[in-house]
Amino acid sequence: MLNTAAMTATSAGNFEAVRGDPDRWGRLVESAVGAHLLNAARTGPFEVFYWREGKSEVDFVIRRGKDTVAIEVKGGLKAGRLSGLTAFAREHKPVRTLMVGGGGIPLGEFLLAPPAGWFG
Repeated sequence: MLNTAAMTATSAGNFEAVRGDPDRWGRLVESAVGAHLLNAARTGPFEVFYWREGKSEVDFVIRRGKDTVAIEVKGGLKAGRLSGLTAFAREHKPVRTLMVGGGGIPLGEFLLAPPAGWFG
């Protein structure tokens, strides 16, 4: 979804209720990151993908030419499993791997940064 307002405008509960539900919060955070990346890709010099191989997955992969950046989104306070990010890095050698939330880059900081800047 390119605008997360449509997700929240029709959902029941206030911010505290959504924040207190890890599944709903995780979907909202992941959607916000995806909307940020896709909106930037419309005018930016990169493409956005999802990667999955077997049971391993990465939430978002952005590609500019031959360079890739792998992005895993964690809505909770703890990182949890990062096996997909590790598998992707081993196989595709991205220029950078990022974890948004879960003790990695804070969501607000990520959303304020132009995604093309993550290529270094």
